[in-house]
Amino acid sequence: MSAQFILYLEGEEQQQALKNLTVWVNGLLLPVYARETTSNAPWCPRWWEHAEAVAQLYGLWMAWQELTDPATGMTGPALWHRDHLAHVMAALRDPAGPFAGCKPGGHRPKEPPQVDERGS
Repeated sequence: MSAQFILYLEGEEQQQALKNLTVWVNGLLLPVYARETTSNAPWCPRWWEHAEAVAQLYGLWMAWQELTDPATGMTGPALWHRDHLAHVMAALRDPAGPFAGCKPGGHRPKEPPQVDERGS
């Protein structure tokens, strides 16, 4: 497990981090915490193709790793639920969030906002 944030990783290290994240998202997060996909709560079946989703989910996974470690104490999972889960899932599943336009069986790539060059 890498303690470095996924956006700072490259190459094989980044691929391994994404693989670990995918196992956690598909094996634990979605089966336990994902609610039905609707137009008001979208989810992309190819969530890993959304950089914002990867960043948010990786942060959530890192917090999970820390707060569910037995050395953290018995309140760790409650803190994870209170301080991390609801906020990240609400941001990702917001109708205007990173999965806007995605639906079961359909991924819609997003373009980042255009940025004008800064004058000197």
